Amino acid sequence: MTLPLSLLDLASVPQGGTLSQTFRDSIALARAAEAAGYARVWYAEHHNIASVASSATAVLMAQVAAHTSKIRIGAGGVMLPNHSPLVIAEQFGTLETLHPGRIDLGLGRAPGGDAAVIRALRRDPRASDRFAGDVEELLSLLAAPDPARPLPVRAIPGEGTEVPVWILGSSLFGAELAAKLGLPFAFASHFAPAALMQAAEIYRTQFRPSAHLDQPYFMMSCNVIAAETEAEAQLQATTLLQTFTGLLTNRLERTPPPRADFEVPPAIRHHLDAMLQCTAIGTAEQVAATLSEYRRVLRPDELMLSMPFHDPAARITSARLTVEARDLITADGSSADGPSAGRATA
Repeated sequence: MTLPLSLLDLASVPQGGTLSQTFRDSIALARAAEAAGYARVWYAEHHNIASVASSATAVLMAQVAAHTSKIRIGAGGVMLPNHSPLVIAEQFGTLETLHPGRIDLGLGRAPGGDAAVIRALRRDPRASDRFAGDVEELLSLLAAPDPARPLPVRAIPGEGTEVPVWILGSSLFGAELAAKLGLPFAFASHFAPAALMQAAEIYRTQFRPSAHLDQPYFMMSCNVIAAETEAEAQLQATTLLQTFTGLLTNRLERTPPPRADFEVPPAIRHHLDAMLQCTAIGTAEQVAATLSEYRRVLRPDELMLSMPFHDPAARITSARLTVEARDLITADGSSADGPSAGRATA
């Protein structure tokens, strides 16, 4: 069976670029993904990061959805502690009403920024402790009204739209909550893979069927850098290496161009390698081999691919090459070149 592929787009702002061009590039990527057969494109809420322009996630989704026609557009995700469930229900109820059957709502528990961001958002630092209850409240606001149990406040638009809700996570908490509520679960293994295998197992074994989902649906994310040649892919991957190096050293600048001479500082090499465990780099066939190994070991129902490039044209090429090779992403890991082909060497 062909494994569904989707894209995570952080609306990355390249060095030398502009925010307006970044948004045009996100629309172009979504249109290319739609034409290529990707299942969905998601955008993530982050704040105070110079390289990420998807902070107003619902607004960006609306623009992209208006320029596409069938691909699913989603939040991967909205950081629910930053918002009231009612506001999110209204926003995503509006999106679903405008673009029926095409909207996903992924929910995260992190603030999408540091303590200064939490203060700027005027949020209680303990809001994440209420995450489970807020998710259940949001689900009730999006559900069809029940005359026997009327809600004190209705989401209009929102109620009855049944926008698909996903739980996102990089720890065991999200896996347990998604299993308890019977919701699909997406793991952020493209940057925090440490608990991936345990989270997948917990989610599957503890899953309770619900009105939303009758069996578990597990998505894992990974970085993918595909190019026509392995050498070109390794060069393009230096953008990812520089970006994660900046994250680890608290130098959050705009997305850098590739640098053949870039070397990871020895002090963070171990940490960077740990972050990059779910990363596929190389030709389409080499990327397919690496993704096949993930499929064999972790049995995801879908893969969400993050493609951090400086050049938007190279990102679209990577997306095209990867989806064209998806028939090579097998459940037995038998793709030709083997999983060792897909690691960064900078």
